[in-house]
Amino acid sequence: MSRDTTQYGILVGVDGSAQSDAAVAWAAREASLHQMPVTLMHGVAPVVVGWPVGQLYTEMPEWQKDEAQTVIERARRALDESLGESRLPDVRTEVVYSNIVPALIDASKDAWMTVVGSQGMGALGRALLGSVSSALLHHAHGPVAVIHSDDGVAPDTSAPVLVGIDGSPASEAATALAFDEASRRGVDLVALHAWSDVGVFPILGMDWRDRESQGEEVLAERLAGWQEQYPDVRVQRSLVCDKPAHWLLEGAQHAQLVVVGSRGRGGFPGMLLGSVGSAVAHSAKIPVIVVRPA
Repeated sequence: MSRDTTQYGILVGVDGSAQSDAAVAWAAREASLHQMPVTLMHGVAPVVVGWPVGQLYTEMPEWQKDEAQTVIERARRALDESLGESRLPDVRTEVVYSNIVPALIDASKDAWMTVVGSQGMGALGRALLGSVSSALLHHAHGPVAVIHSDDGVAPDTSAPVLVGIDGSPASEAATALAFDEASRRGVDLVALHAWSDVGVFPILGMDWRDRESQGEEVLAERLAGWQEQYPDVRVQRSLVCDKPAHWLLEGAQHAQLVVVGSRGRGGFPGMLLGSVGSAVAHSAKIPVIVVRPA
């Protein structure tokens, strides 16, 4: 989707948790890099009552409205603190009185990117919402950024962007976004390709040199056009013979951002790797963007 035609710009799901604050802070910096608007969206779950509760039931909607306003105000403070002196084209807030998951999925149709924390707190401060990020990874209509705040330390802004490349349409879309992100940040791009995901164990009849050569060709072909389009981005190529999720997580320890396709193909034809994006998004300690095919 063109960044010029999005209604929401960068859409952020907020819920008043520390993970939510981290997501807002990252989205603010991302929006500043791209000069795009940010929309902060909070969901208020419908009240479900199984027995008469008198005054509690009548006061609940007002309490929810106050709580939603508190969440939005907290998110706005996190955004302003992250921006510092920088300014965005627009900052919008929206409270939806429904389950946040379908609301974010629907809104993602008109967003350039959707950003969420890896986990969060529900309206009553108890329920973990790792299911929100998981649902968006599977059903959102555009790129999804999953932000962690586990160690409380922001990634090194001089570190490279890491992208997983496997030759699939989703991988091609991820490569395009990764080059753009590296260019805007003024950092290197590490392009990782797993030319086989069975590890280094010998397989009868397997010509390892031939397989590795094929991997080198895939990497060269997929990078060629983008390197011409982004001559300012220095590319570090990485070929591995192992499971891609493992090496992406290893590489994430020395990167500021990981970009992967939502689904791809492994070293052997027919081996779907939809689990790679999910595994990296949930296990990496730095921001991860999962990209769908254009």
